[in-house]
Amino acid sequence: MSKPLPIIAMRTGVLFPGMSLPISAGRPRTLRAIEAALREPEHQVFVVAQRDDGEEIEASNLYTIGTVATVASVQRGLDGARLVLEGQRRGIAVRVTSQDGYLVATVAPATEHPPLDAKDPTFVGLHREVRARAADLARKRGLPDAAIEEMLQQIPDPGQLADLVAGYLDVPVAERQELLETFAIEDRLRRVVILVQRQLDVLAAQEDIQSRVKQELGGRQREAYLREQLKAIQKELGEGDDGADDALKDLKAKLDALPLEDATRKEVNREWSRLTRIGRESMESQVIRTYLETIAELPWGTRTEELLDVAQAARILDEDHHGLGDVKDRVLEFLAVHQLSKGKEKKGRILLFSGPPGVGKTSIAKSIARAMGRKYVRIALGGARDEADIRGHRRTYIGALPGRIIHGMKQAGSRNPVFLLDEIDKLGVSHQGDPAAALLEVLDPAQNDTFTDHYLGVPFDLSEVMFIATANFLQDIPGPLLDRMEVVDFAGYTEREKLAIAKDYLVGRQLADNGLVPAQLTLTDDAIREVITGYTREAGVRQLERELGRLARKVTRRIAAGEVEQVTLGRDDVRPLLGRPRVHPEKANREDRVGTATGMYYTPAGGDIMFIEASPMRGKGELILTGQLGDVMRESARAAWTYARANAAALSIDDHVFERDVHIHVPAGAIPKDGPSAGIAMATAIVSALSGRPARHDIAMTGEITLSGRVLPIGGLKEKVLGAVRAGIERFVIPRANQPDLDDLPADVRERLIVSPVDTLGEALAITLRDTTLQDGRLLFGDRRAEVTPLAH
Repeated sequence: MSKPLPIIAMRTGVLFPGMSLPISAGRPRTLRAIEAALREPEHQVFVVAQRDDGEEIEASNLYTIGTVATVASVQRGLDGARLVLEGQRRGIAVRVTSQDGYLVATVAPATEHPPLDAKDPTFVGLHREVRARAADLARKRGLPDAAIEEMLQQIPDPGQLADLVAGYLDVPVAERQELLETFAIEDRLRRVVILVQRQLDVLAAQEDIQSRVKQELGGRQREAYLREQLKAIQKELGEGDDGADDALKDLKAKLDALPLEDATRKEVNREWSRLTRIGRESMESQVIRTYLETIAELPWGTRTEELLDVAQAARILDEDHHGLGDVKDRVLEFLAVHQLSKGKEKKGRILLFSGPPGVGKTSIAKSIARAMGRKYVRIALGGARDEADIRGHRRTYIGALPGRIIHGMKQAGSRNPVFLLDEIDKLGVSHQGDPAAALLEVLDPAQNDTFTDHYLGVPFDLSEVMFIATANFLQDIPGPLLDRMEVVDFAGYTEREKLAIAKDYLVGRQLADNGLVPAQLTLTDDAIREVITGYTREAGVRQLERELGRLARKVTRRIAAGEVEQVTLGRDDVRPLLGRPRVHPEKANREDRVGTATGMYYTPAGGDIMFIEASPMRGKGELILTGQLGDVMRESARAAWTYARANAAALSIDDHVFERDVHIHVPAGAIPKDGPSAGIAMATAIVSALSGRPARHDIAMTGEITLSGRVLPIGGLKEKVLGAVRAGIERFVIPRANQPDLDDLPADVRERLIVSPVDTLGEALAITLRDTTLQDGRLLFGDRRAEVTPLAH
C-alpha cells in the first residue's frame, strides 16, 4: 500500500486514467492539497469526485474510487490556481484522514479485469463498434478525419480506449463515476458504446430540429414577402384592409381630441408618424400602437362631477362607519373648503390614515369617494420592491407597462379620483430601486402636476387627485415620504363602539353571507359582549366579524338540519358554540399588596393592564430584571431604583435594605415588553417593596420618570385607560401633560373615572401607596413626616 496522497475533490467532473484534464482550484483545502503534492518529487494526488456539488470537502461526501494523477503544470493567480492533471491509474481510498487543513487518502490499486479471451469474436466486435461509434461522435463534434484516425491508432488497448471515450462524454457525474468503477473491460466497453450511441441520437435530433426551424423561418419570410406583394396589389385595386384602417382612424381621432400640452402633443405626433411608416406586422409597430392606445385611454381632461354638499357627505360617512369622528371632520373640512371655493381649489390633498389593523382605514376611503361623488381607485403597496411598480418600465424593455399610478388613473377614467395607497408602510427595497423614493414626486402637491411615468415619457397631472395612504406603523415610513402627508390617527375601538358596530353592520352582513334572515338568528347584547371579551383581542373588528360568522354558520347548520327554525343566542349560549374562550384579559387585584403595582400598556391590538412585582432578597445590592424587558424599560427600572436610593430617608426606607438584591419581574414572560411609560409603576413597586407599605390595587398608573423625580408625558393614553377600565379599574395616575388626552375618551367612560394628573413622582407615590399623603412638598407616611427632594416644575 503506497504513501498517503493529497486529495483533490472534483464537483462537476471525473478524471479517467490516460486523460489530461485542466481544472481551476479555489477552495482552501484543494489549494493546500496541491501545494502538498508539489512538495513531493512525484507530484502525485488522488483525484476523486464529490457526491454532490457542495462547497465543503468532507470525507463522507467523496466517492471511494478515484484516479491517481500527476500534477503536470500549475499557474497561480489571485483567485486560486489553474493546473493540468494527468490520470495514471484507478485507485481505491482505503482510509481518508485530515492533515494540515486538507484531506489525504491511503490508496490501494484497483485491478482491472481483462476478458477471458481477447480474440473472442464478440469482444473483438464490441471493441471495433466502440472505435467506430467514437469516430462518428468525433466527426459530429467537428474533428477532422485525419486527427480522429491518428488518435485511435495510438490507443490499441480496449481498456484505454473506453477510458478515453468516457472522458469526453457529456453525461452526469454519477454515470461517469459508474464507468470509473467498472473494472471489467468488456462491461466498460458495453456501457461506453451505449452512452456514445445515446449522444449520437441526441445530436441527430438537434440537427433535425435546427433544420425544421430554418425551414419554418424561411417559410415565414416568404409569407411576409407575399403579404407585402398582396398589399401592393390590393392598393392598386383599391381593396385595402378596411377594418385595420378604421381602427387606426378611430385611434387617431381619439388622440386628436385629447387636450394635451404642447410637449405631449409633439411626442404623440412623433410616435404616430413612426407608426404610419412601419409595417403593421412588425413587433415595433405593435409596441407603438399599444403606447398610443394607452395615451388615448388616460383621462387627460375628464373630470368627475363632485358632490359639494357637506351635509349630505356627513350623512353618507355616518351611514357607512360608526365613530371615527376625527377622520370624518378632516374630510368634511376639505369638502367645505372645496365647496366655498366652488371647486377651483386645484391642489389635491394627501392624507395618511395610521392605526392598527381592522379599524376601518381602507373601507372609509371608499366611503369618502362616495361622499364626494368621485371615482375610487385602490392599489396595494404591500411587498412592492421595484421602483417600476410606481413609475413603470421604459419602452425599451420587452413587455413594458406603465406603473401602478398611471394604471390606476386609466382604471378610474377621471383625473380627480380618490386614490388609495394601501399599506404604504409595507414597501420594500431591492437592487431594482426604492419604491418609497418614487412616491416622493407622486405625493408632493408642488411636483405631482408634472408626474412622469417611465413608460409614458411625458408629464401627467396628478394635482387634482385626492391621495389617501394607509399604514399600521409610522416608524416604518421613510421621513421624507411621511413629511409629505397629513397624518390622521385611527385609535382602537372601545368595547361599547365594537358592540354598536357589530349590531349596526357586522351581524347583518354575516347573516346575509351565511344564508340567514334576521328573523332566524337574534344575538343579544350580552352575547356580543361575550364574543368581544372572550374570543377577540384586537383594536379593530376583523376577528369579531369572523367569530360572529362562526356563530352564524353553527346556527345555519342547525336550521338546515331541521333542528330549529329560529335561534336567540344569549351570553351562556356562546361557549357551547364557539368552545372555550381563547382570550384571558388581566383583571385588577382584589387587595393591596406590598411590592405589586398596576401599570398599563398599549399594543396595536389595544390596551390592557400589567402587574409589576418587586421583591427584596439576600444579595449584594444588585437590581435583577426579568420578564423579557427591553432596554428602555430596563432603564426605567434603574431610574426608579436610583430615585429610591437617593431619597431613602424621605421615603422611610432603611439604608441597610439597599444591601439586599431587588428582583423586579413583569409577568407574561414569553412576551417582549419595552417603552418608558412604566416608570411610575416601577417606582411604586420598588418603594412599596423596600418600605413595606402596600401599593393600592385599585389604581392604574402610567408615566415616564427622570432621576430627579419628574413625570414626563407618554403616548397611547386613550387605549391604556380603556384597557384598564375593561379590567375593572376606574382610578388613574397620569402625567399632567397628558391631561388633554382624556378628551379622546368616550363621554360615558370619562364620567366614571377618577384621574389624578401629577408632575412629580412624589405626588404619584402619595396617591399610589396606601396611608401616604403629600403636604407642602413633604410626604406623610401615617404619623411620620418626611421631606421629599425639591422637584422642578
